[in-house]
Amino acid sequence: MSYIKQKYLNEVKKAMVEKYKYSTGMQVPKLEKIVINRGLGEALTNSNAIEQTTAEMISLTGQKPIMIKAKKAISNFKIREGNIIGCKVTLRSDRMYDFMTKLINIALPKIKDFRGINFSSFDGRGNYTLGIKEGTIFPEVAYEKIDKIRGYDITIVTTAETDEEAYDLLAFLGMPFRKK
Repeated sequence: MSYIKQKYLNEVKKAMVEKYKYSTGMQVPKLEKIVINRGLGEALTNSNAIEQTTAEMISLTGQKPIMIKAKKAISNFKIREGNIIGCKVTLRSDRMYDFMTKLINIALPKIKDFRGINFSSFDGRGNYTLGIKEGTIFPEVAYEKIDKIRGYDITIVTTAETDEEAYDLLAFLGMPFRKK
């Protein structure tokens, strides 16, 4: 069992019940899924970007990513309907908790001049989106094999009803937020 899952079951539930006065532990918000996304606008001119991103995501998450295709043609961006413009992976259950542990304990502390993540990236319904500019902060990504530094969008979906509950849930799990 991963460190984050164990912490959630042992400590976080108790702290959330105390703070929000839930009648049962089943009302405590929990992590539902983590979606890791990378836009590949350059895939139109560089077919190697798709292959490299796919290999990177497989090594990072242990799952094969889904290719995202353009729904409409946009002539200004030279995009045709059906072109691959991104890829994403949805993590649930044990893989989600393993990735969360890796993100909090290994990847985020590697960011240069890291002072914590921003509180303002909540969406109003208890979900948090984090933009990472460099995928090389993860230990699975081999720096020698990449041709260009690309980032990720990581969305953490919770069952929390409000941003305040989601903030407390993620803070109790160890997410390094900036001081308010």
